[in-house]
Amino acid sequence: QERLVESGGGLVQPGGSLRLSCAASGFSLDDDALGWFRQAPGKEREGVSCISLSSDDRRTDHDESVEGRFTIARDGAKNTVYLQMNRLEPDDTAVSYCGAASVLTADSLCRMPQFVASWGQGTQVTVSS
Repeated sequence: QERLVESGGGLVQPGGSLRLSCAASGFSLDDDALGWFRQAPGKEREGVSCISLSSDDRRTDHDESVEGRFTIARDGAKNTVYLQMNRLEPDDTAVSYCGAASVLTADSLCRMPQFVASWGQGTQVTVSS
């Protein structure tokens, strides 16, 4: 069974930090890409940051608004992907989802959420004073 489980969301003050985790199971991870997507109220789900699980370990920050603030990484076993979120802003408030696809580059995955094969359940990130 292919499954993605997100955790780490919560309520934080502006300027605060969160680390999201995505635990993956049942995938052939070496030719997959995983990414973080978010969906704010009234908006489409969009790619934030994605990473290849192949040996090239390429990363893409799709949303320029998070560049320099968010960092995607994976553990050595390639079964957990993290999103370190720093200097959070109210506009970052959204449901964050982990998504995965096979035979896609990280860049392509982030640009094409419609091709995500598996989604996690989502974790709420709320940034408010």
